[in-house]
Amino acid sequence: MGTRLAGRRPIGQGTSKPHMSSKSDLIYDWNREDGPEWTAVAPPRLDDETLRDGLQSPSVLDPPIEKKVRILHLMEALGIDSVNLGLPGAGPRAKEDVLRLAHEIASAKLRIRPNCAARTVESDIHPIADVVEATGVEIEAATFLGSSPIRQYAEDWTLDFLLRTTEQAVKYVVRLGLPCMYVTEDTTRARPEVIKELYTTAIECGARAIVVCDTVGHATPRGAQALVRFVREEVVKPTGAKVRIDWHGHSDRGLGVANSLAALAAGADQVHGAALGVGERVGNTPMDQLLVNLKLIGAIERDLTRLKEYCEAVSEAVGVPIPPNYPVVGSDAFRTATGVHAAAVIKAFKKHDVELANQVYSGVPSHWFGLEQKIEIGPLSGKSNVIHWLEKRGIPARPELVEKIFAHAKHTDRLLTDAEILELCGPPGS
Repeated sequence: MGTRLAGRRPIGQGTSKPHMSSKSDLIYDWNREDGPEWTAVAPPRLDDETLRDGLQSPSVLDPPIEKKVRILHLMEALGIDSVNLGLPGAGPRAKEDVLRLAHEIASAKLRIRPNCAARTVESDIHPIADVVEATGVEIEAATFLGSSPIRQYAEDWTLDFLLRTTEQAVKYVVRLGLPCMYVTEDTTRARPEVIKELYTTAIECGARAIVVCDTVGHATPRGAQALVRFVREEVVKPTGAKVRIDWHGHSDRGLGVANSLAALAAGADQVHGAALGVGERVGNTPMDQLLVNLKLIGAIERDLTRLKEYCEAVSEAVGVPIPPNYPVVGSDAFRTATGVHAAAVIKAFKKHDVELANQVYSGVPSHWFGLEQKIEIGPLSGKSNVIHWLEKRGIPARPELVEKIFAHAKHTDRLLTDAEILELCGPPGS
């Protein structure tokens, strides 16, 4: 049941203000009307695809290795469980970068667990074993193969071919002593009998992780749940093996985060994402938004104050700007110049309550992510915006100065910059 506002009465009954015994008394949470949002015993695991699938975006740069190393350390700082280091079979540079990242994990004693992508061919799998031998770092081989009828038709593949390829690839991974993550591309458009045969074959051959993929962003949350439940109950459970179930989603319909949360609710153990949602077409599920939502629903407890640094590092490294209205880390996420909104935030600040100020007009507490609410001045602002702006900077909010700035703002079509406002204030002490 959601937390009810203390002293809650129908409108018109009583005039007393709500009494606050705790912050939760001030928010009625419909998200928890039918029970807690997170009920699983174990926290979900997260696999970061930024440095592999994320770099397949047609609009990004493949950054130099030094920037990849920095991003790797930021993943570690955010408590991300595993990382795809790349596809070393793609060529010499790809293999060199994977080797350098694996060395970094070893030398810096990072806890993050590495994996590498590979097609279901020996020429892609063997380079992973080379990196393991050179670094001593255990790397999971993520071998992928298309599974949907539309892909089979386009490629002229038969089911026998897919099963034979699966068996050969997984057995080769196991023979090399590597943990095997078996990935079916386009699982969300594959037939159940094909999914069952492919995964069962992979598990019988030694795969101990299987990845359910929404490769083209086809799924809805309902479909994601149905598919993961099917895989868990009809495929994995009958084998009797201990197998991790992963969900890998894309955002073609804008449902990447919603589908990942649905997959977790249905029993997935790990979900994949990439910083800022970079990736092919419109991109992968945004890892940063997964972290935000998992923390908000109580699924994870960790320090996310470096989330913006992680996003900015990826943005700069791959050449993808962060939109101003991007959730949490966008420049507009926690700032307002609208009079009514700002007035409520300012009143909360005046109660000397940062947590209250960060939630009265925001569904995301900014301080959880090392950020703060910002009050700006523009054509839709009230005088309280001006007063707050001045007082926050230690400038006396004289009535004539407030009026001067307020009048100037009303004649503009945008927010005033700090430099403009300071110029209106005149020289210090004037």
